[in-house]
Amino acid sequence: MTIKPTGQTRIPLAPGAWPIIGHSLRLLRDQLAFLGSLPAHGDLVRIKAGPLKAVVVCTPELTRQVLRDDRTFDKTDRLWEHMRDALGNNLGTCPRASHRRQRRLVQPAFHPSRLPSYADVMVTQAADVAAAWHDGQVLDVPAEMGKLITKITLATLFSESLSATKLDQMHGDVRGLLDTVTSHLLMWPPLDRLPLPINRTYRATRFRLRQAAMQIITERRSSTHDHGDLLSALMTATDPETGDALTDTEITDTIMAFLIAGIEVAAAILSWALHELGRHPDIQARLNTEVDTVLADHPATHRDLPHLDLTGRIIAETIRLHTPSWLLTRATTTDTRLGPYTLPKGTTIIYSPYLIQHLEDHDPTHQTFDPDRWISQPPRDAGIAFGGGARKCIGDTFGIIETTLALASITKHWNLHHLPHQTVRPTATLVSRPDQLHMHAHTRTQDRRST
Repeated sequence: MTIKPTGQTRIPLAPGAWPIIGHSLRLLRDQLAFLGSLPAHGDLVRIKAGPLKAVVVCTPELTRQVLRDDRTFDKTDRLWEHMRDALGNNLGTCPRASHRRQRRLVQPAFHPSRLPSYADVMVTQAADVAAAWHDGQVLDVPAEMGKLITKITLATLFSESLSATKLDQMHGDVRGLLDTVTSHLLMWPPLDRLPLPINRTYRATRFRLRQAAMQIITERRSSTHDHGDLLSALMTATDPETGDALTDTEITDTIMAFLIAGIEVAAAILSWALHELGRHPDIQARLNTEVDTVLADHPATHRDLPHLDLTGRIIAETIRLHTPSWLLTRATTTDTRLGPYTLPKGTTIIYSPYLIQHLEDHDPTHQTFDPDRWISQPPRDAGIAFGGGARKCIGDTFGIIETTLALASITKHWNLHHLPHQTVRPTATLVSRPDQLHMHAHTRTQDRRST
């Protein structure tokens, strides 16, 4: 890749690059620390990782430019080609040419009128998962939150369409695909085509999930009944401009995006939120008081959201501090100016919501977990975690409701405490999530007795 500068110097190369492998070792060792080091070297910084050569955007202003101009900065690079192979050509992965049409067709699935029924499903599933815990149990928190969000996603997608056997099979396949998709995405040809165990698992689980979704869609085609779930909304939506509907393949591709990207992000947010509550017992106590007051005599509902103010701020602050989307890419579709440089067509651009949220000169208190910072006004660029412009995540409101109600439902009955001498670090795979986070589950009744 050749960068043609318009200023006096070329875009600086991040230090520490080795011949051939470039910055691969630094990325493998600690991706988030490596990203955090780049702004010290410029507003735009070049990195190399094997055959990948890219320009990292290190300022909020230039990141907003990339997000707003989806015509110039499109999802046409190699990463998104791999994502389309994994998840299909859906709203999240498709290039700009098909994005507007898909967004118009998927939007009805997230219409405000459908959210209360989705919320009931979320609370029911959260209660079921938490009911299986016992006092003093050591929980693998990311695994438990992954189980919870998988159950919520399958239930909101398919409502009563799944038998218990089919539900268990799809749950297992979702976890299998989640465990292998990141490694597969990071493989370079021809390794991704070799019959390695991880590749076989990836292909088998992806095939079974797509087949299961197609079978459910086929069965639904024989009925005009609206089940009130995401699938019904996808199947009945029509483009107001053309009258087109989503094809069965497009619906399947959309389901794959919900199952993989949606689950990983929400599970990471909940895991980090429980971790931070364990580190801040004063905030946990305030949350307990709010939940006891708002949900004194009933399970959480969509109507309770305006009253779960602290709960919502805890989720917002978790997303700010532990931004799930640590690295995303675009490619320039034409020669274009970004900052003081002109980038040629085909340049791979990396932007990182995590990096932007952790700029020290942008916010000196960025490392402090403080839900109260959201009382007066949202922190600057806080919404960047869900993207921006025409390609802002369509499920952002769904995800906020999901994690807020799940956290309230869990906290109504349980407090989670850290194990002694445990070090929790982020691991950056498809999203940034806590690695090796195990916590003791204590019933709220038991916690009150111990104090």
